[in-house]
Amino acid sequence: MSKKHPIIAVTGSSGSGTTTVKKAMQHIYRRNGYNAVVIEGDSFHKYERKEMGQALIQAERLGTVLSHFGAAGNEFTKLEELFKEYGRSGTGQNRKYLHNEEEAKPYDQDPGTFSPWEPIEEKTDFLFYEGLHGAVKDKENNIDVGKHVDFLIGITPIVNLEWIQKIHRDTHERGYSEGKVTDTILRRMHDYVHYMTPQYTHTHINFQRVPTVDTSNPFIARDIPSMDESFVVIRFGSKLYQQIDYNYLLDMLNGSFMSRKNTIVIPGGKMEFALETIIEPIIKNLIETGELEWRRDKV
Repeated sequence: MSKKHPIIAVTGSSGSGTTTVKKAMQHIYRRNGYNAVVIEGDSFHKYERKEMGQALIQAERLGTVLSHFGAAGNEFTKLEELFKEYGRSGTGQNRKYLHNEEEAKPYDQDPGTFSPWEPIEEKTDFLFYEGLHGAVKDKENNIDVGKHVDFLIGITPIVNLEWIQKIHRDTHERGYSEGKVTDTILRRMHDYVHYMTPQYTHTHINFQRVPTVDTSNPFIARDIPSMDESFVVIRFGSKLYQQIDYNYLLDMLNGSFMSRKNTIVIPGGKMEFALETIIEPIIKNLIETGELEWRRDKV
């Protein structure tokens, strides 16, 4: 952790709402004139697209676990090195995963490949990471990414909703069969349990989306529940929950209520507004003073 070069990380699986956080963060640092270096978690996967397909076939033959959730599919060491170096000096090495032709064209490469490793830009106000592993631990290799993060935000739907989102995205947008997507969910479960869910224990703030419609069988759901068909449960961690002015948030977020002394529940449609209302004063105070603190006068 660093007072001069703070790191803010959003951790959550694909489709969980991390894009909503990314959008809110863009509003915050543009509104305040902050220069942020943005790091995408996909950049620290181990394999390019074609390599991953081959590696999955090999893993299946050997009976081993391989997924983008776990250590075997990622460069956790390089991610921790980046966080450590940025916190120390405001520098570090990054690359990009080129998802499509538009992203790949400037590098004259194929989609599904990585750009070369390059030094990140100098004189930034903070590093913003958005991906799967903002607080991941790999005990076997003595890796603890989260210990280098100054402000950690968790974004996670309940698991049935996460499965519904994956099934719809992969069948409708990527052309996979429902059977293949179900097999992928089962294959990744070990890594999900051991590498993903433990991270949410350490978040400073956690946003969990809970649908208000029946998702008991995600494998037959016809539609993804909308934000208006959801609540978002916001849990404040031990370093923040005593600082929060809950009456202020209840007034600002119409339809919200307290469910525990450290937890507020809001209508799903208020999520982006809630993100900016809660997160902006923390970021402003972190950059100005180096302290993790929520203050009304920073709203």
